[in-house]
Amino acid sequence: MLLTSVILILQEMLEASLILSVLLAFSVHRSIPRTWAWWGLALGIACACLYAGQVNTVSEWFDFVGMEVVNAAIQFAICTALLLFAALRLVDARHPLGPRVWQLLMTLLVALAIAREGFEILLYGSGFIGDDQLWATVLAGSLLGAGIGLSAGALLYYMLIGSGGATGQRLLLIFLAIFAGNMASQGTLLLIQADWLPSGQALWDTSTLVAEDTLLGQVLYATVGYEATPTALQAGAYGLLAATLLLLFGLRWPRADSATSGP
Repeated sequence: MLLTSVILILQEMLEASLILSVLLAFSVHRSIPRTWAWWGLALGIACACLYAGQVNTVSEWFDFVGMEVVNAAIQFAICTALLLFAALRLVDARHPLGPRVWQLLMTLLVALAIAREGFEILLYGSGFIGDDQLWATVLAGSLLGAGIGLSAGALLYYMLIGSGGATGQRLLLIFLAIFAGNMASQGTLLLIQADWLPSGQALWDTSTLVAEDTLLGQVLYATVGYEATPTALQAGAYGLLAATLLLLFGLRWPRADSATSGP
């Protein structure tokens, strides 16, 4: 149970901490005040608590696939916000938007990510409330997983701001594109599980190399959206979102001679 808790909480914490780290690094490169992060965290935690408190009601929606549909909606909302992020960078090249617009958008992105991942953590932990024998083990594993996830986020943040100039800016944009592809793939899988989309056959099976329920598999799932047996719809959604964002980012790719300017 200890290892299970570590893996599950690590997966959720990684997804949230990585997007937060990348956006914080973006703020540093653009010299944008980082107060938006606290608002995003507070709003996300509040939404996660509200969602967890209404989980029984939500689960009955849409013929008892409400959780899958709502979670998928959150994933695709994150994808939409990231597409808006990329589009605003193009607009900002000609007409600077000012820090307030970026703060609002990044607050939304963090709030959505925290609400989605925080709900899963609360749901998992609530299942052991009242079980004194398991609760201590689950709590210890959860704290360990959360600590590893936060440490990974901090490491990524310092790596991005330490890279400096165009290199650091390009890296953070690539991470955002990968994160968008991951969200699109997860959202598609949830709609397949809800029978809103056809499942189809798996394109490949790499479970013998890296099983999804192992620590490595969960880390890869959280960071790059690893799936051992993805369907064509999942792979297509991942590729389409990631490629679209990379294309939009590439239209205004940071130049080596503008190291001190924003991405």
